[in-house]
Amino acid sequence: MTDAPQNERESMEYDVVIVGAGPAGLSAAIRLKQLDPEISVVVLEKGSEVGAHILSGAVLDPSGLNRLIPDWKEKGAPISTEVDDDNFYVLGEGGQMRVPNWPMPPLMNNHGNYIVSMGNVCRWLAEQAEGLGVEIFPGMAASQIVWDGNRVRGVVAGEMGLNADGTPGPMYEPGMELHGKYVFIAEGVRGSLAKEIITKLNLSDGHEPQKFGIGMKEIWEVDPAKFKKGRVVHTMGWPLGSNAGGGSFIYHFEDNQVLVGFVVHLNYQNPYLYPYMEFQRFKHHPMVAELLAGGKRVAYGARAITEGGWQSIPELSFDGGVLLGCSAGLVNVPRIKGNHNAMISGIEAADAAAAALAAGREGDRLTDYDKAVRSGDIAKDLKKVRNVKPIWSRLGLWPSLALGGFDMWVANLTGWNPLGTWKHGKTDAAATGKAADFKPIDYPKPDGKLSFDRLTNVAFSFTNHEESQPSHLKLKDPSIPISVNLPQYAEPAQRYCPAGVYEVIEDSNGPRFQINFQNCVHCKTCDIKDPSQNIVWTTPQGGDGPNYPNM
Repeated sequence: MTDAPQNERESMEYDVVIVGAGPAGLSAAIRLKQLDPEISVVVLEKGSEVGAHILSGAVLDPSGLNRLIPDWKEKGAPISTEVDDDNFYVLGEGGQMRVPNWPMPPLMNNHGNYIVSMGNVCRWLAEQAEGLGVEIFPGMAASQIVWDGNRVRGVVAGEMGLNADGTPGPMYEPGMELHGKYVFIAEGVRGSLAKEIITKLNLSDGHEPQKFGIGMKEIWEVDPAKFKKGRVVHTMGWPLGSNAGGGSFIYHFEDNQVLVGFVVHLNYQNPYLYPYMEFQRFKHHPMVAELLAGGKRVAYGARAITEGGWQSIPELSFDGGVLLGCSAGLVNVPRIKGNHNAMISGIEAADAAAAALAAGREGDRLTDYDKAVRSGDIAKDLKKVRNVKPIWSRLGLWPSLALGGFDMWVANLTGWNPLGTWKHGKTDAAATGKAADFKPIDYPKPDGKLSFDRLTNVAFSFTNHEESQPSHLKLKDPSIPISVNLPQYAEPAQRYCPAGVYEVIEDSNGPRFQINFQNCVHCKTCDIKDPSQNIVWTTPQGGDGPNYPNM
């Protein structure tokens, strides 16, 4: 986005400005109004509507919602499919082995949780927020931070109508500056504003680097005879094997719809690994293929997942604001859950901000929020499982099940992790190996029935970008993809992107790098995994991107 002259932009003043209408941002907005109806709160959402950019598994632990809106059932929350069948399998190419539930720590039990569409849950939360007087502006991408020295004073939102070269077009709108006494950043995983704040203010100093996975999801309508409402299945093993960490989920939701997802940890070494094709291959496993046969896929999407856990949480407060939810990295990796912690983070941040405003403060650090996260329910949830991910990364699947399970069991019983705190080490980008040290992977061609090519599937994310605007995917150095990434890493952007955004095109002048930004589903994988850290994800104009109906 361009930097319009100050006098072109109007400004609006609020007590609290919230960037992102996900579970964290909306929970914060609701809690603020519960505490003091006079607090002025605005929520900015880059999606065309609330929920349009929400993608999550999702099995919801209702603990956060119970704190926020205890009577959510009476108020009609779209949460009704309770888990009643919980299964875990390790897959081989032609078969599977069920891991019994009894040796798993109680925290891994999904009974009492609900299979949900988090997009629909967020739409409902937005209704609750608006009923309390919160202003919600969808289609308003927050593209810049308004800095006052090292204080976050607000954000620029709603800039529209730029030409492809970045100059204002005939329909240019400079957007507005929304100033807040406090600014809550709840953009989700690897948000552009959170990344800028963390870097500028060194919020990750003294903490482990954040780790990530790429999660891909399809919604399938299956044969009613095969549908088992409330059934949850998680798998590990095939097809990833030793190539990468990760696994799958299969959730029987409602109306004969099954949510099928696949996660690949982004610290994989082999640059020839193709996460999207691993997902497509997974669906041909006999156990999965039998379920999906005769059904139809009705939606597709993808997004990155924070996986660093306890060790990787940065400082969460800064002058003028805080980081919430996945912007803070609060996912419990072995449980594959973060929505409950996102909601709790919103509640804790709102409590801290409301107390500060009542005391006449503004623009300072809400250190009480940091303390609440690091000593309360979120800490209890994340500290127990903090070694599972680094053990898996360092030793592989089976040692992580044994050692990680032992560590979780002891922590669950005593509150003490016998293995201490393992470190993550490298970033996911730095973990990428050189192409010369690996062999290309031969992936089966999609059959168009169970498996699909990327561009066909992207159409089921209902993604749209105004093509005349500048590409929101920036290259620090346009020469790097061909001069460095192609010879050294076989340019992995061709494969790690789940939407086919990046291509290496061969023509008479040799190879060239092409960015099809119109396909982007806003997963942020490129910003995370590019081994040269040359790709920078920024927000496109508001309303653009995927339009997920019920992810």
